[in-house]
Amino acid sequence: MTVFSTRKMVATALMAALMASPALPVLAAGSGGSNSSTNTSQPSYQQAKAAVDAGNYANAIESLTEIVKIDPNNADAWNLLGYSNRKLKKYEDAARFYQTALKIDPKHRGALEYQGELFVETGAFGKARENLARLKTICGNCEQYGDLKKVLTAAGQV
Repeated sequence: MTVFSTRKMVATALMAALMASPALPVLAAGSGGSNSSTNTSQPSYQQAKAAVDAGNYANAIESLTEIVKIDPNNADAWNLLGYSNRKLKKYEDAARFYQTALKIDPKHRGALEYQGELFVETGAFGKARENLARLKTICGNCEQYGDLKKVLTAAGQV
């Protein structure tokens, strides 16, 4: 057996062990919050979140697109994909991604907040107020409710 084939076997065994081990969900700070049980512990999610935090939305979109291909039920990744597209003023794409996050987790606080902000940016104030009411029902005066309320207030809509 060659050194190369031994290394390959070790690497394969290590990857199998890592894939088999249960991963704990991690909610990245500032992702808008979620009560989703989606697993966001993939390193690529953390890299994408860091890119969002740094304002590197194009890089984040690239990573997040790969993440949702692998894990199409990752509401947090769909939410950040919407957020990143909204920040690049790609409103149709953002709307579609927020809607996907909310289909997966209808009570996803971050997606409700960010979708509400999209509604404000596009002049759909009634829909933004509906999201605000949903957040009030889901989480009371939580951070996401407060943030969306501030955006609506600044727009003269509350």
